[in-house]
Amino acid sequence: MIGSSREDARARFESSIPILRVANLAFSLAHYRSVLGFAMDWQSPATIASVSRDRCGLFLAQGDQGNPGTWVWIGVDDVTRLFEEYRASGAKIRHPPTNYPWAYEMQVEDPDGNVIRFGAEAREGEPTGPWRDMKGHLWVRTSEGSWTRSNER
Repeated sequence: MIGSSREDARARFESSIPILRVANLAFSLAHYRSVLGFAMDWQSPATIASVSRDRCGLFLAQGDQGNPGTWVWIGVDDVTRLFEEYRASGAKIRHPPTNYPWAYEMQVEDPDGNVIRFGAEAREGEPTGPWRDMKGHLWVRTSEGSWTRSNER
């Protein structure tokens, strides 16, 4: 075809909405709305719901679709401001805002053990902080640039 390219023939991605498995949909919806500031978009009778905040959406599925302890990364404009909001609302801050080569981010855990990493652009000139893994262990960056597990928990 004249004027077409291979790029034009590809399907365009529109969005990504992670699905988080929850044990009790009503309890999780209340948490996402009152503690994390999400709005409910829709709910299917007692099995799955959609919540969103600004341009970010999540599906919460009761006992299906996914594994407990899933991790999701969400980009935000101001991690420090969100940290203050969540600290005031009683969110479980798993790891406070920390600078890394890839982002300035924090970890928040929902009632089902799902971890949401909220991040923004890395802070230039600030050192890299420690990292908390899925088991809760703290890792620190060595002077050589690798990671080593700390005795701290």
